[in-house]
Amino acid sequence: MKREQLTEKILDIKREKGWTWKYICEEIGGMSPVLVVGALLGQMKLVKPLAKKAAELFGLSEVEERMLNEVPMRGAGTPMPPTDPLIYRFYELVMVNGPAWKALIEEEFGDGIMSAIDFNMEMVREPNPKGDRVQITMSGKFLPYKYYGNEQGIPDYGFKES
Repeated sequence: MKREQLTEKILDIKREKGWTWKYICEEIGGMSPVLVVGALLGQMKLVKPLAKKAAELFGLSEVEERMLNEVPMRGAGTPMPPTDPLIYRFYELVMVNGPAWKALIEEEFGDGIMSAIDFNMEMVREPNPKGDRVQITMSGKFLPYKYYGNEQGIPDYGFKES
């Protein structure tokens, strides 16, 4: 079985049972819903205790349970640029706002990046009389570039200079 086939099996069971992602995440627990759903869709891994809970919930085999615990090939299956309108809007956000985000992060923190590994994300529904809003909060660790081969008082890392 390939990982994509396990994802389809999980989605089939979800449809058959009429489960919501919220219900599934409450049953599995242990991590952010974004990570749990991401793992069930094949983009993240579940640690062994959560893979076991997911396998029990979905009635998966031992091999399928182990597959949920494997490190996936992240990003596989998403064309670039994305064709799904919702995913494309996130891509568009980065294309349009990315240069400004980069400039502002570098001005505040220095020469580096925001981690997408040491990272938190929360998504909530924000009621609004003009139409509910999607509020996404992202928090990633700042990772400064290392200046290797540095000498003559050059700092080791690209933190903001005073």
